[in-house]
Amino acid sequence: MYKRVLTKADGRLLTLYGHLPLDGISHAPSPSKAPHAPNPHLRWHPLRGEWVAYAGHRQHRTFLPPAEYNPLAADRGDGVPTEVPAGPWDAAVFENLFPTLASTAQAPPALAVPTAPGHGACEVVVFTQDASARLGTLPLWHLELLIDVWADRYEELGRRPEIQYVFPFENRGVEVGVTLHHPHGQIYGYPFIPPVAARELSQQAAYHAQHGRGLLEDMVATEVAEDVRMIYHGAHAAAFMPICARYSYEVWVAPVRAAPSFAALSRDERRDFARALKTVLLKYDGLWNAPFPTSSRFIKPPPTVLPIPKPTSTPSSIRPTVCRDV
Repeated sequence: MYKRVLTKADGRLLTLYGHLPLDGISHAPSPSKAPHAPNPHLRWHPLRGEWVAYAGHRQHRTFLPPAEYNPLAADRGDGVPTEVPAGPWDAAVFENLFPTLASTAQAPPALAVPTAPGHGACEVVVFTQDASARLGTLPLWHLELLIDVWADRYEELGRRPEIQYVFPFENRGVEVGVTLHHPHGQIYGYPFIPPVAARELSQQAAYHAQHGRGLLEDMVATEVAEDVRMIYHGAHAAAFMPICARYSYEVWVAPVRAAPSFAALSRDERRDFARALKTVLLKYDGLWNAPFPTSSRFIKPPPTVLPIPKPTSTPSSIRPTVCRDV
């Protein structure tokens, strides 16, 4: 995989990834040339015991623009604002123009509850230059490259001292609140461990202390051994509806071998994971012969698991929502 890092006129970083050399790309377009200095902040919720992020500037983010004003389309040189250049790149990652968390956060307001700067990272991951594609319709080599991109971002963001939890996810479909139709995902770098993730980590730690094995590792192994709810079973990856599914169409995609993150997967494991993911996504889209609205998240630590839950509607309404966890 080739990688090229550029800086936009407003100071945000753009990272391009591709299976071909990217040396010829030097322009990093940006909708604005003004210095980018968002200032989100956190407020402590005493009753729930958790931080809440406040980012008023997100009220102005782009909302379902017409195709000719797609900000994730490659620059055509016609003056239409865009975030990505022309060239042979296959995936692009840039700092969100309207972030919930930002490295520039400072001086939170003094309120009746504790506050803190909204430090962290919010990145947009453009999956492809093809605005009409879907994650499941991309060829296997492209999905494998995206796994490499997720692994690279996981390691790079995880090295930043202010970030305690790296959270890649993808929402697809207006039913789950998507504001851009172009296939893309996001990555949040939190300055704390989010409550749901903290609870999952606590459960895993307690299980390991009691059994000496990983909780997710055992859950995946049990599903594979029972072979009751399996959707895909390859040499290195599996996809199944978990016995404890919280949603009607929940599916998990996981490597068979326990691994702390995508970055720890071998080339063969990444290739089989891509095949498992593509299989699940195509089955979802084929269920009602329409693009399936999804919400995906990554579960960690080992193994890396991608669950896909939540479609709840009938074929007549075609408004399912799926959540996949990786």
